[in-house]
Amino acid sequence: MAVVLSAQATDKSVNLATAVLFKEFNTPEKIAALGVERLEGYIKTIGLFRTKAKNVVALSKQLIEKHGGEVPAEREALEALPGVGRKTANVVLNTAFGQETMAVDTHIFRVANRTGIAPGKDVLEVERKLLKFTPPEFLKNAHHWLILHGRYVCLARKPGCPQCLIRDLCEFKGKTKAP
Repeated sequence: MAVVLSAQATDKSVNLATAVLFKEFNTPEKIAALGVERLEGYIKTIGLFRTKAKNVVALSKQLIEKHGGEVPAEREALEALPGVGRKTANVVLNTAFGQETMAVDTHIFRVANRTGIAPGKDVLEVERKLLKFTPPEFLKNAHHWLILHGRYVCLARKPGCPQCLIRDLCEFKGKTKAP
């Protein structure tokens, strides 16, 4: 549920809202019983909260009806849930179930293209290249490292190239200034 809420939102806003919400409403049964309007009150600080509330309540009901209240560990089943797309499914498969997936968000897409490690025209192409070229021993954590690199170093508007640890390997030399 937290991963669905995190789409197009900051981790900070999601963590604040879920810290309160999950104290009392921490199962699909409790979220379904809470209902859309009451859930909105808990998550109103998160962007797109109305749509997310509808999706999370519907998702909770489907988890109960189709999966015995458990989160499925299969991509197809996850993507069939309301509000769950490929990226969200990849996050859940990787983080909750330890599967070797690559959840490509805007940060990973930018880093993969800018550095040249896995250039692609869309997220699926970047995901496939990253899965192909990332050494297996790093696949469980690679997307976390790439996200952090994109959030804090390889920023969209003002990349921190002079401080970048992989500057010498990066193909984004056109905008890189030496320290």
